[in-house]
Amino acid sequence: MTALEFSYALNQSTKALKPFALRLTKDGDDAADLLQDTVLKAFTHREKFSDGTNLKAWMYTIMKNTFITNYQKLVKRKTFIDTTENLHFINSSAALVSNAGESSFIMQDIQKALTCLDSVFREPFLMYFHGFKYHEIADSLSIPIGTVKNRIHLARKELKDALKMYQN
Repeated sequence: MTALEFSYALNQSTKALKPFALRLTKDGDDAADLLQDTVLKAFTHREKFSDGTNLKAWMYTIMKNTFITNYQKLVKRKTFIDTTENLHFINSSAALVSNAGESSFIMQDIQKALTCLDSVFREPFLMYFHGFKYHEIADSLSIPIGTVKNRIHLARKELKDALKMYQN
């Protein structure tokens, strides 16, 4: 495959890679950077690509490996090493102290948000939360399965709005 043919095939494959990059990075700018790195690596190492194999799969592998490598570098950059005699990692989980106060406040807010939900939405949502399947909820409440799914969706949406202070 010539460089021109490879470039064309690469360009055609990038359209399918964009959603995968977004799923990995969960950010549009980072996804664009990851896609650019992937295309650059694929073009740079085009001699390693075997004709007749799946180019898209090869590029997915490059993208996944690039993302993992970048993530590992980021984690390494955020790890601070104490150079004293003890040689402890500053962000080691062994030094964490658990505090139940914060989780207590969060649970109070969740309970409050649940009680503010209309019972039409709260009941199917709580049943789903406790492990019931959609068809079991529909049978128990004597409503169509589509209505169950809709009510659970609307309950989640209302809870998300009520608890938006806990996002991120």
